[in-house]
Amino acid sequence: MLTTVWAIVRDGRIELSEDVDVPDGSQVLVTVIPGDRQFWFEASQSSLDAVWSNTDDDVYADLLEG
Repeated sequence: MLTTVWAIVRDGRIELSEDVDVPDGSQVLVTVIPGDRQFWFEASQSSLDAVWSNTDDDVYADLLEG
């Protein structure tokens, strides 16, 4: 089972923000999230552009008009 929890780094140690039953020796995957909102905006912009600028979906606009 995959579980995602928030954590914070203090003095080089990762502290979970909530209680989680994780047995000793468990493998975990840590993703460091930049605190910069601009980073997330720029990272998601290309995906949003691909969805909203998709000319293949123009067929639906045609159906709504007709």
